[in-house]
Amino acid sequence: MSLSVAVLMDPIDAIKMAKDTSLAMLLEAQRRKHTLHYFEQGDLALRDGEPWARATPLEVRDDPQHWYTLGQPKWRDLREMDVVLMRKDPPVDTQFIYDSMVLEVAQRGGVTVVNDPRSLRDCNEKLFALAFPQCTAPTLVARNAEELRQFAAAHGEIVLKPLDGMGGRGIFRVKAGDSNLNSMLETLLGGNAHGEGRQFAIAQKYIPEITAGDKRILVIDGEPVPYALARIPQGNEFRGNLAAGGRGEGVALSERDRWIVDQVAPELRRRGLLFVGLDVIGDYLTEINVTSPTCVRELDAQFGLNIAGQLFDVIEQQASGTRTA
Repeated sequence: MSLSVAVLMDPIDAIKMAKDTSLAMLLEAQRRKHTLHYFEQGDLALRDGEPWARATPLEVRDDPQHWYTLGQPKWRDLREMDVVLMRKDPPVDTQFIYDSMVLEVAQRGGVTVVNDPRSLRDCNEKLFALAFPQCTAPTLVARNAEELRQFAAAHGEIVLKPLDGMGGRGIFRVKAGDSNLNSMLETLLGGNAHGEGRQFAIAQKYIPEITAGDKRILVIDGEPVPYALARIPQGNEFRGNLAAGGRGEGVALSERDRWIVDQVAPELRRRGLLFVGLDVIGDYLTEINVTSPTCVRELDAQFGLNIAGQLFDVIEQQASGTRTA
């Protein structure tokens, strides 16, 4: 069964192809003889309430010099596609939300959208983890600087971060009473360090096991890939994010990792989140990545896996069921 597969992503010419999960998905789709189309945020439109996209035919290769070829773009009714992979990186800003609304119209027209557009809007990657308090470390989300200072005092050492960041940007590790705490709160809250901020910040108790790695566990339709990528901080850096210089090391899932997946999986399935990345430090779930989870190529290379193949097994089943319903 050949499908028309479209991808909404950041500019394909700027990706790091050797590590790019979206490219892994596209390579797998092409291996399965699916037809590929590519578009970016500026290529979406609603015409009298109907979803359209300026879609460009795409061919991909696993070649570090020439990993893609684009054809001539053409405006098409998005409902002509069987599958749309929503792979735009955060932040989940207003334009991202509007994109998801256009994709939701296409979804109502029978297109399989991965991940579900409504869930992309509803499931903030940091807040969604807090729906599973049995899995998380002590956490506070607040705009009030004094509340956050009191949280730091109660737990001694905390990590502060924005709700809309990615790649380790804007993350601070700080101890109670640190002279830099006020400055950090001003930066994150967008106000002053003595009152209400303009935006939320999230504070989590510092988890010392970060030295062993921030594990990315990939979950496909509620089932975990049996290996995680532990992103291990290097040198004096406390962040394990690969974008912040962390080293990726594949590890087998622990019993605790599998227990966390079991806690989360039913809700992922209910919300139509087919491809998700759970971030786990020590015994604690810290984030649930739903927008553009990564680490597929690293795990494939270390363990001889085909994670994108597992995902497309599910996508093909869903697309077939959607179109015949």
